[in-house]
Amino acid sequence: MKKFLSSLLLASLVPQLATVGVARSSAELNHPLPQVVLTAPQSAVSSPQPQRFEPSKKSWDFAAKYVKKMTVDEKIGQLVHVGINAKFANRESSFFKTLQRDVVENKIGGIIFFGAPIYETTIIGNRMQELAKTPLLMSLDAETGIGMRFEDATNFPWAMAVAATGNTDYAYKMGVVTGREARAVGIQHVYAPVLDVNNNADNPVINVRSFGEDPETVAKFGVAFANGIQSQKVIATAKHFPGHGDTAVDSHRGLPIIEVPRARLDSLELVPFKKAIEAGIGSIMIAHIALPQIDGEEVKPLKEYKGGDAEAGAEIVTQSATIPATLSAKVQTDLLRKEMGFKGLIVSDAMSMSGLTLYFTQEEAGVRAVLAGTDILEKPTDADSILRGLRAAVASGRIPMSRLDESVTRQIAWKHELGLFKQRITPIDQMDQIVSSPDVNALTDEIANAAITLVRQGEGDLPLDRSKKIAVLGISNGFDGPGTMGSLVGTLRSNGLRFTSGYLQENSLKEQADAARKAVNEADVVVVGLYGRVRSGAKNSVGIPENGAAILREALAANKKVIGISFGNPYVLSSFPEMKTYLVAYGDMPSLQRASGRAILGMQEITGRLPISLPGLHQRGTGIQRNADAPVRNK
Repeated sequence: MKKFLSSLLLASLVPQLATVGVARSSAELNHPLPQVVLTAPQSAVSSPQPQRFEPSKKSWDFAAKYVKKMTVDEKIGQLVHVGINAKFANRESSFFKTLQRDVVENKIGGIIFFGAPIYETTIIGNRMQELAKTPLLMSLDAETGIGMRFEDATNFPWAMAVAATGNTDYAYKMGVVTGREARAVGIQHVYAPVLDVNNNADNPVINVRSFGEDPETVAKFGVAFANGIQSQKVIATAKHFPGHGDTAVDSHRGLPIIEVPRARLDSLELVPFKKAIEAGIGSIMIAHIALPQIDGEEVKPLKEYKGGDAEAGAEIVTQSATIPATLSAKVQTDLLRKEMGFKGLIVSDAMSMSGLTLYFTQEEAGVRAVLAGTDILEKPTDADSILRGLRAAVASGRIPMSRLDESVTRQIAWKHELGLFKQRITPIDQMDQIVSSPDVNALTDEIANAAITLVRQGEGDLPLDRSKKIAVLGISNGFDGPGTMGSLVGTLRSNGLRFTSGYLQENSLKEQADAARKAVNEADVVVVGLYGRVRSGAKNSVGIPENGAAILREALAANKKVIGISFGNPYVLSSFPEMKTYLVAYGDMPSLQRASGRAILGMQEITGRLPISLPGLHQRGTGIQRNADAPVRNK
């Protein structure tokens, strides 16, 4: 009876299951979804080296024959992959009809999904797969696992936190889970790992998304993560070629310019990408960054800027520059393809980002990108504009048919290797057995526990003295409310700590700031959660608002005992160098907040080490190691 009711419920949620093609077991998938046992990693254990994941001769032969039968419009459409936030959509709704038109009439090659519930994503993906003549390649930004975009999935710590553990096995296992869960929800192409070497403390867009400032470390952890993803027959993507780490401009808000010679790129930025290519990475994403010493073609801002991915109110950085790498044949064809020998898929960064839209219309940007060597034009501002430009360029001979066929053949070969021509529909009745399983949650907590880094420690500051009057203050550059610090506060309270608390963000009221200041002034010890998180396209990415910073400066000036914890930008210590105790959690994920709470209570050991240096303050590798004190019982 229970089985019957479950089947009935599924049938009511997804009409016409037979036409949707929902498989009844993972054995029916072309590539099964194995339940990988995630045992506790040991520091001495190295990541396994899986077999290379790339199109077989059979897939290449299939693609060559398939492309010969395609119309010119079908070939052109394959180059464009649109971006959506999935949601429930009636088939007669404008949302559904617009996406349907892109799939059926524009004949797009794929969809990249952004923030959305999991079931809605899979169902809308299945609907579009049913409508598509050629199977769609489904993609997802998943730098911290699929939880980066799906709030109902487990979110791993950021790359820098993983590197802080010193254990590449964590990166590999994280990749395995990411690939496993991606396939379970209908994603075959993951936009991760980040292989940017973050050697610029002022970088507003990469920061903790990077594995660190040492190219060899970034390569080691990045390749392990990619190998884990591809072990699950999911394409991994190294980004953002040729390296977005040494930039102080967010490419969502302008075009970063990296004025360095080729020798510097070879010794720093390109090192992780070379290692990833050698290991068999399936795709590489090209960044909207200018490299004047590699390609000096000058570009000027358009007279009429029609907008990009910058957050409303964020400053747009407008300047004369040189051609972005996304449109440079010298970067993609000469350097990446010919010199570095990359044979996989080249994906553009979002074509809607201001680093590109400031200088080129979508029509021209798409053409220039394809001529430069791009195979997939990701997330245009609108598919019609970019396709209009491509069609005109192919018709005029500006884009040779041989160039078009090259990219389309490569994409079709990968789709065949992924099994999409045999099984393109994702079963929905297995996702709750695979996504966010107990082993995933345990692994997430284990990584978080090992990542917490104690950079400096004032005398007697740790563990927290429970006899003192304590205030916990959260300062955030987001707009999520006090729930931002919920995991930290919950962990401290559940372990018997008594304290007052306050939370401030940029738009907090004066009354809230006054209450926070009162709590801090009356406390003997202040725990400050610094939520200066990476917020791509935002005006205050990686910073903290002045209302909270002012209170923190006052507390430090009064020589109060302050314990600072960075739940985002680790470099924020440079704004408060007098702080005597400082821990880095590298992100605001619940697992990292819980681990930080236990760490300052003395309930767990602290073993993390900085994968970056804090300029003028601390060197890379800094990390005070602490054993756990006697565990505290819940009260």
